[in-house]
Amino acid sequence: MLGFILVIVGLGWVWGYYYGEGGYFITILAAIFAMLMTSVSFFAGDKIALAQSGAHEIKQGDNPYVWRMVENLSITAGITMPKIHIIDDPAMNAFATGRDPQHSSIALTTGIINGLENEELEGVIAHELSHVKNYDIRIMMVVIVCVGIITLMADWLLRSFIWGGRGSKDNNKQGNGIVMIIGLVLAILSPLFAKLIQMAVSRKREFLADASGALLTRYPEGLARALEKISYQNQPLRRANKATAHLYISSPFKGKKVSKFFSTHPPIEERISALRSM
Repeated sequence: MLGFILVIVGLGWVWGYYYGEGGYFITILAAIFAMLMTSVSFFAGDKIALAQSGAHEIKQGDNPYVWRMVENLSITAGITMPKIHIIDDPAMNAFATGRDPQHSSIALTTGIINGLENEELEGVIAHELSHVKNYDIRIMMVVIVCVGIITLMADWLLRSFIWGGRGSKDNNKQGNGIVMIIGLVLAILSPLFAKLIQMAVSRKREFLADASGALLTRYPEGLARALEKISYQNQPLRRANKATAHLYISSPFKGKKVSKFFSTHPPIEERISALRSM
């Protein structure tokens, strides 16, 4: 989070130095624009994610086995029971969404329900409920706002350098040239830095949800075995989407090699090792 602040301040400083007071106005404008766009995601993002994944809500009579498991773990966690959704997909995966425990949902694929033993599925559900209890969705919303601000500022700054601008009132051409070079580097690299920080935050929240889920079930081995089975499959979700990939317990893009730095999830081997060391 500090990394985000430093990048935003750096971009704002370049704007202010090179364009005077108007640069600070553009910085504020970028922040407001990003927050307005993200507010839509905050209040309607869960519905969008569920609709995009093809999930449908179930009631107790539709699947009593899953319903009772979610209900028992919700009581243990001390949170409102989330709405339960099923995704008709043979791939083993699951995710939680919602802005707070009172407006939360969890979605499970038919593949993960049918492919895991009782203790393993319990570990997965405990992991997803932990995302809800830990307010991970709010954390990620703040992160997305920061990414939006940085992307907008960097894009506008880069365009202004390309198309030219009035520049600073300061007659120090050498100083302006140095600031312009710094600004160009920031404008080009800032979106990359922002994405790397976003992925790093997402990976940390996965480790936290694993630990919190193990605390709920008192049986870390259940989630560890579930992650092993999930890692063995090489079947991507049919409706996998980059925008919602960070929500799932495991990357929905199976069979695609992604650098650890750009992955939304820590390596499953590291997660299993951490669980079995508890």
